[in-house]
Amino acid sequence: MSAATETLPLEPLAAWLRTHVRPFDGELKVEPLAGGQSNPTYKATAGAQHWVIRRKPPGVLLASAHAVEREYRVMKALAGSAVPVPAVHALCEDPGVIGSPFYVMDFVDGRVFASPALPGMTPAERGAIFDAMNGVIAALHRVDIAAVGLADYGRPQNYLARQLERWTRQYRASLDGEGDRIEAMERLIDWLAANQPQGADADATALVHGDYRIDNLVFHPSEPRVLAVLDWELSTLGHPLVDFAYHGMTWRVTPEEFRGLKGHDLAALGIPDEDAYVAAYCRRSGRAALPHWDYYLAFNMFRMAAILQGILARSRQGSAAGADAEQTGRRARPMAEAGWRQAQRTGAGRRAF
Repeated sequence: MSAATETLPLEPLAAWLRTHVRPFDGELKVEPLAGGQSNPTYKATAGAQHWVIRRKPPGVLLASAHAVEREYRVMKALAGSAVPVPAVHALCEDPGVIGSPFYVMDFVDGRVFASPALPGMTPAERGAIFDAMNGVIAALHRVDIAAVGLADYGRPQNYLARQLERWTRQYRASLDGEGDRIEAMERLIDWLAANQPQGADADATALVHGDYRIDNLVFHPSEPRVLAVLDWELSTLGHPLVDFAYHGMTWRVTPEEFRGLKGHDLAALGIPDEDAYVAAYCRRSGRAALPHWDYYLAFNMFRMAAILQGILARSRQGSAAGADAEQTGRRARPMAEAGWRQAQRTGAGRRAF
């Protein structure tokens, strides 16, 4: 049984909700929500009220992973900002209630798109969706972290070096013997460490999401408008261009490698190509260029490969949140290979607009 389909203990959960979430009236019903590979997520209903419960998975976890407490804090801080988030109601750090810490937030009713190719839409509709998505990530990187109470949300200095160390450690902790070792990943780790960007613009700081992609957004049921940004587990203070390059990776990988657009006829679909999308972000963020862009893309492919390897490990342990965790985790190798190809062709990597 995966963590996502594990039955929650309804009686202690209902008792906790009655005390901490108001209004609460009626019989509690809980069902797992599809999507996500990290923290099990459920829709909870009592009478006319609907919430989402997001918990840490049970079992042994990698250090610093599945930080539901951080998700709760950052969404609470962003309430009322230019970055749309669900309203959060309560955080439970006592694992005795349902078996692991969890938090409760509003259920946001809208559209969630699994594929960035947006099948079934017109070219104009696709273009409007991408423009809205671009506007929200630019707004995120403009958040005044001190004003929203997040000045201590992370260590801004040496972000990239610490991220390299963290994900290398977590990738290696996820390996199950020599058979899991990915040669392209080892080469990529060495290359990234040896070619870290230098200079003043290599240490910029902003609030970063860490997993900003189209399937972590809830769109209005009929308008090209983002109602909520979800899945803040990896958020911290970090480099905005590293965060944006994770999002921009969509244009560099195929659907088979990881939910990418590479190989699609973007003009026919009405989706902006990478240059146009990057230019829109630059206009919104007041940038003339994206220094070290190609390096940041290679880094994010490495990071995604480490995340996917972790999903594969959790699948084998029986603690994965998604029912398709094994299939998803097996993308770690092709993602690492894509990252190594990106590293090999990386030049100066500076885009000006």
